Amino acid sequence: MKIFYKTTATATGGRSGTSALNDGSFSVQMVRPDSGDAGVNPEQLFALGYAACFDSAMDLTAKQLKLDSTGSKTSVDVGIGQRAEGGYGLDLDITVHLLGMARDDAQRLVEATHQVCPYSNATRGNIDVRLHIETEEA
Repeated sequence: MKIFYKTTATATGGRSGTSALNDGSFSVQMVRPDSGDAGVNPEQLFALGYAACFDSAMDLTAKQLKLDSTGSKTSVDVGIGQRAEGGYGLDLDITVHLLGMARDDAQRLVEATHQVCPYSNATRGNIDVRLHIETEEA
């Protein structure tokens, strides 16, 4: 694989510590989801990254499919829980908002994006991921 970009982050103290990018551009206080303390947890950071990556991959894929994804939004819900076979696992719902796009085109776009997105490729086969599409205004 040809690497286009690489970054490094370091965590100290796990879910009750600090995580920072090694280039100094970003640092965050980590907290457990149920702590009530100010900060974020790894699942929130994963949701942020996956949503941004998927939405960006969708723009690229839309151009390839000659579709207009202007105004799209991608939301990612990340859950964490105990796996039946032991250990912990993640559970994901990706909701793509493509208001005004024909349902068939939106379905084709989201499925193609799921094959292109690096986060989707990294999680495929080991995390339950469900895709949802909204094409109408609520």
